Amino acid sequence: MNRAVFLDRDGTMIEEKEYLYQPEKVVIFPGVGAALRQLQEAGFSLFVVTNQSGIGRGYYTLADMENVHRHLVQELAREGVRFEKIYFAPEAPDQPSRGRKPSPQLLFDARDEFGVDLSRSYMIGDKLLDLECGWNAGVKQSLLVRTGYGAELERQSADKLAKAVVVDDLTAAAGWILAQDVRTP
Repeated sequence: MNRAVFLDRDGTMIEEKEYLYQPEKVVIFPGVGAALRQLQEAGFSLFVVTNQSGIGRGYYTLADMENVHRHLVQELAREGVRFEKIYFAPEAPDQPSRGRKPSPQLLFDARDEFGVDLSRSYMIGDKLLDLECGWNAGVKQSLLVRTGYGAELERQSADKLAKAVVVDDLTAAAGWILAQDVRTP
């Protein structure tokens, strides 16, 4: 079974911009490409798991989101990064959804589609619902990055983060995962 790192998109890999739908407005955080490449080289499959409620709210289209994803994938491919798949939930929070985080369904989909061993995998995000998604799926660890909404979450809800590892950014998250990997036979 494969091990994986599941990544939230906005606020984790790229700057948080409310309802981002324009590829030219994507700003990848410094060091993301190198960090993801290191995880990949250590044998982790990479997946993006993202709520895209702007589609369900009618703010942008599925095609708009796909253009953003295509741009992100192309930019990170220049640094040797390859995602297995980008999973997304297009529904607004008040709409029924099979996969909207904190539901673990999209991680279960990756498990079933790609043979991912969730107990040897990690979830990285900047919101509590990202962490809960990982916990609900039974990942080895959920990591909170202080980018995006992460620092605010840490200040306001530190009591809810007892099970999480809190790090500054995706580079630090990758370093933490790789350090654990060295210790685990």
